[in-house]
Formats: sequence, structure tokens, C-alpha cells
Amino acid sequence: MNPIATMMFLTSLAIGTTITLSSHHWLLAWIGLEINTLALLPIMTKTPHPRAIEAATKYFLTQATASALMLFSCLISAMQTGEWDINTPSNLTTNSLSIAIMMKLGLAPMHFWLPEVLQGIPLMTGLILSTWQKIPPMILLLQISHSVNLNLTVIVGLTSVLIGGWGGIGQTQIRKIMAFSSIGHLGWIITILKLNPQLSLFNFILYVVMTTAMFLSVITLSTTKMSQISTSWTKNPALTTTIMLILLSLAGLPPLTGFPPKLLIIMELIKQNMLISASLIMLASLLTLFFYLRLTYIITLTLSPNTHNSTIWRTATKPSLVLTIINTMALTLLPLTPTILFT
Repeated sequence: MNPIATMMFLTSLAIGTTITLSSHHWLLAWIGLEINTLALLPIMTKTPHPRAIEAATKYFLTQATASALMLFSCLISAMQTGEWDINTPSNLTTNSLSIAIMMKLGLAPMHFWLPEVLQGIPLMTGLILSTWQKIPPMILLLQISHSVNLNLTVIVGLTSVLIGGWGGIGQTQIRKIMAFSSIGHLGWIITILKLNPQLSLFNFILYVVMTTAMFLSVITLSTTKMSQISTSWTKNPALTTTIMLILLSLAGLPPLTGFPPKLLIIMELIKQNMLISASLIMLASLLTLFFYLRLTYIITLTLSPNTHNSTIWRTATKPSLVLTIINTMALTLLPLTPTILFT
């Protein structure tokens, strides 16, 4: 793709995100989401492969459906309340608005598009879809968190955690694994949205950091399958080890970055006397833990770490400064958790 066109589309993504984040008006927020969606479609199809075209078509149809439902809900709310302010949706339309935004995020049971779309696009575009494109809908959900239905968020959250773990078992393609990982993590975030929006935001930030670290690592190794990562030890042993640790961080094992949000969410649910929900989400997360541990086994224990005879392999991939910083954040933010929450 022409670099000027790429820069134009990325600028449009930034403008759409900025419009949504800075707006107090439902129509402006909707326009920002539409700019985001339309700017990402050409980036998805920059490689004119049938799989990429199919992924872009599925993405467009799903996002258009969610946008239509969102606009319809906003119009009903404006008719009832007489205003378009984001912080004051009517009681009648809060559920439909929440469902439309959850569909944009790819939460279960509206998740079917996400694994197929991610599988059909390049890794860098997958990174944008899994992180950047999640920011505007998540901020909108946080803005209306005081009025969303608690039962809806808990049911959707538990279902997403269960589907995220269940769907990830048996997957060998990295992009599909990251799609189900995204569904599971967003399930944790949504579960606590009504009770503690600040904790949801904290969890979302750490999700973005860990997902970015994982995508940048596999982009550096130019791998799309788990078997390719297991054979990349001779090419870059340090980065292969880091990928294994990032997977354990995504699983939520201490003392890595992914542990504090899960611990704090469980503590918050117990504090709110939601013991059944806390028990169910912990049991559902065992599925996720199983497939992450399976992936770490594939990466580190299925191939002996023998040094290759050639020295060319050692210099084939050199991690950048950005990758180093992101990977360090994805593994070592546990001690800084109190500071981050306080700020």
C-alpha cells in the first residue's frame, strides 16, 4: 500500500478515536466510531487475499449492525429525554446501547466475528484491531457504567470468560488464540464494570499492554503458528522465553503483570457479596489457564534448546526499544499496581 495512503488511514483512525473520546454527544461518539471502522477496512485489505477480503466483509457487517443498533438506541433516548448527552441515557435504551457496544468489542455471545476476522488479517492489523479499536467502545461503556444493568454485565462477562477459555483450547494459530484471549480478558473487565469502573479501566490498560507485547513479539519473529515459535529458539532465545512469560502473564499467574487485575476483581466481587459470580469466574478462568499452560509447554518444552551452528540465526531478529519496553511492562508491573491505582 502507498505510504501516503497508509498514513492517511492511520490519521483517520486517530481522529475517529479522538472524536469519540472527547465527545459528550451520542451523535458525535457514533460518528467517531464510524470513522474508526471505515479507516480500518482499507488497512485490512491492503493485501488483496480472499481471506483478508472475507475478514473485512465480516468486520464491516458486524460493525454496521452494532452501529445501527447504537444509533437507533440513541435516537429513542433523545426522544425520551430531550437531550443527546452520553451520561444521561434513558432507562429504556441502556440495555440496547450496552449490547451494541459489547458487539463492537466482541464480547460473548456476540463474539463470533472476532476470531474469524483476526485470523484473516496480518499481524500488525490484528494488533490495531485488538487494542486501538477496543479503546473507543470501552470508554463509552465506562461513561455509561453508572446506568448499565448489573445482571447484563455479569452474565455477559461470565459467558465471555467461559467462551474465551473454551474456544482457545485446541487452537494452534496465534491470531485465533489472541482473539479468544481478548474475549476472555474483556469478560473480566465487563464483569466489574458496574461495581468499580476504575478497576475496569486499570484492567483494560494492562490488557492493552500485554496484548501489544504479544503481538509485537510474534511480529518480530514473523510467526503465525505456535509450532513456528517453538522452533524460533535458535533464532532468538531471549524473545522466545519472553513470549512464554507473556503467555503466563496473560493467564494471570503471579508475580507477573496479569495477576493484579484478576486478584482485585475477585476481591471486589467478594466485597460486594457476589460469591457465586466470583466462584464461577474463577472456575471459568481455569479453562483459560489450561490453554495458556499448554501453549507455554509447546513453546519451551517440545524442542530442546540447542544452539544452532550458524551465527547468522542469532542476528536474524533484533528486538527494538519499543518491544523491549512493552515486554518489560507486560511482565513487571505487579509492584507498581498500588501506585497506578492511586493515580
